[in-house]
Amino acid sequence: MVTRTIPVRPPARQADCRANRRALRNALQRGFIVEKGCFISDLQAGTDFRAMFALASAQQYQAKNGPYWRLELRDASGSIEAKIWSPQSQNYPDLQAGSIVDIAGRVGTYKERIEIAVDSLRVLAEDERAALDLRDFMPASARNPAEMFEELKLLCSATFTHAPWGRFIKALLKDEEISRGLLSAPAAVSMHHAYAGGLMEHTLGVCKLAMSLADLYPALDRQALLAGALCHDLGKMRELSYGLNTDYSDQGRLIGHISIGVEMLEPFLRKSALEAELAEHLKHMMLSHHGQREFGSPCLPATLEAQLLHYADNIDAKVNQISAALEAVPEGATGWSSYVKGLDRMVYKAAQSPQAPKKPLAAPPKKAREEASNPVQALQCSLLLKE
Repeated sequence: MVTRTIPVRPPARQADCRANRRALRNALQRGFIVEKGCFISDLQAGTDFRAMFALASAQQYQAKNGPYWRLELRDASGSIEAKIWSPQSQNYPDLQAGSIVDIAGRVGTYKERIEIAVDSLRVLAEDERAALDLRDFMPASARNPAEMFEELKLLCSATFTHAPWGRFIKALLKDEEISRGLLSAPAAVSMHHAYAGGLMEHTLGVCKLAMSLADLYPALDRQALLAGALCHDLGKMRELSYGLNTDYSDQGRLIGHISIGVEMLEPFLRKSALEAELAEHLKHMMLSHHGQREFGSPCLPATLEAQLLHYADNIDAKVNQISAALEAVPEGATGWSSYVKGLDRMVYKAAQSPQAPKKPLAAPPKKAREEASNPVQALQCSLLLKE
């Protein structure tokens, strides 16, 4: 069936809201996909808009003139804060994160950041959500997760030469839950790689960093290190509940991804016949990869591989956090980000060193050209000189 798109009508009276609701349902029945409207990255201060967004969070507060709602709206381009002021806020006794909302409002600024003052809001019903392309509402990795997964498998195929390691990794990557989780799960709720496919992007980044370190320090057990890098955050696919809204699952809050991940590996380790010492080392790397007990690791890194896994994990996470914070600085400009909660500071985009054009290779001297054209004669002359 060929799908077509229809726009949602601009906001007006209550009768028009009912008409929009009918239009959405008719679109679903006729095989249309409804356009979400503008994206958050398109919003500009001082403009009115009408669009649909995922409701990432909704909290009610009390102001001097009455209760108000503080919302976080999200789509594939980013997130923005919105407020529903009193007395209009009292029209919405319950707003749940994870909903898709149809919003009309005005874009303003507060403390040099744009935010939305909501004029009207409606939560879409399940049948209306089905007429939308949900990919428009979820931030996602800039890279294709399936391509990253293939790159990870190639890296593993080239690295794991010990048969039990190979059996263990092959079974792990063939498992439906693990492959599905790697392809779709975020790596965190908000700290780093907090978008669909983020776990795959972070895992591959840590694996590649780990192998670069192994090239620099050949005494490392590169097979054990790669196994630790691949497995270190697997528990996040159970720690987090993800989709339109990412939050911690009950299991995630009670146990945490480090312990969940070690537990997930047990059946694969048993079937692989991996030596007990190697399996124990893998578990140690997973348990210690946060580097410090106050950051959630039950033990401190005690092997060289565990210490370097901790650094590789931290490097990849910090680069992602800082890069995301600096996206607001225009390309080619310098400047400060807004405050980054996970780093407890603002970060600065520095001036970049000019890239000089590459110089063409200089022509070799005449004698070198002659020797290159007649290497046998050059060798004979060289031997005569030595005599």
